[in-house]
Amino acid sequence: MPVDPQLRNLDIEIPTQPEVLVKLSLLMAAEDIDLQAMSSLVETDMALAAAVMKAVNSSLYGLRGRVQTVHQALTYLGMREVAAITFEMGLRAAFPAAAELEQVWTRASQRGLLMGRMGQMLGVDPWAAHSAGLFEECGKAVLYRHAPTHYPAMLRAATRDAELVELEKTAFGVSHDALGAALCESWGLAPAAVASVRHHVEIQASLTMPDSLARRSVAAISTVAWALLNHPDQLDDIASQIAPQAQLDETLVLRAARRVNEQLLAAQEHGR
Repeated sequence: MPVDPQLRNLDIEIPTQPEVLVKLSLLMAAEDIDLQAMSSLVETDMALAAAVMKAVNSSLYGLRGRVQTVHQALTYLGMREVAAITFEMGLRAAFPAAAELEQVWTRASQRGLLMGRMGQMLGVDPWAAHSAGLFEECGKAVLYRHAPTHYPAMLRAATRDAELVELEKTAFGVSHDALGAALCESWGLAPAAVASVRHHVEIQASLTMPDSLARRSVAAISTVAWALLNHPDQLDDIASQIAPQAQLDETLVLRAARRVNEQLLAAQEHGR
């Protein structure tokens, strides 16, 4: 998909989607998904397969036995979560390893898993929700790679993302939410995921969805996940404000958020 022409003029490179993820996207789009084809595809990239296995066996998933193959991971976790882990590892590999980005990737794992499972419970496209969570902060990695000397100082200086985007616009003429949406578009993510990434900072700051936002359910789940991870004491209030704007039932949204959060906490406790 084309990148916004305005972004082209900024000389900030958007990494291309790795070939294995292009093929994985095609498999995910098929009506009847071939699990054997998916596991064979991931296993063709040894470094990626190893990273996927390491992630699958982390405390985040709390599996009772150690998983040794991608096919086993698909059996235990299911197609969407293994595909999402593969996308996460492919995304990380597109950028240089950096200590400053580790928190970004850790949050991506938690948020993606939380949003995907919430989407499944609420009847919202779980793949779009999961990928939106994974890619929400990827624009920060784009800017880090573009300005590795200066950008870390911005990350440290900003106390919240609404403040960070203003620093980014001043320094680079663009903010990480816009860059993240551009990367999502160029990698072929669902329009609802792209919209969520593009507007997440604005919605989190104001708890108001812009009138131009047509696909709202994933963005609403993103905001509730953000509240759960960062402001759990305000979860009820934030859900009550954001759910109606996406025509989601507030009670069901809260129930899904709490249930998934309990699942993740139990998995982490089991993995210790």
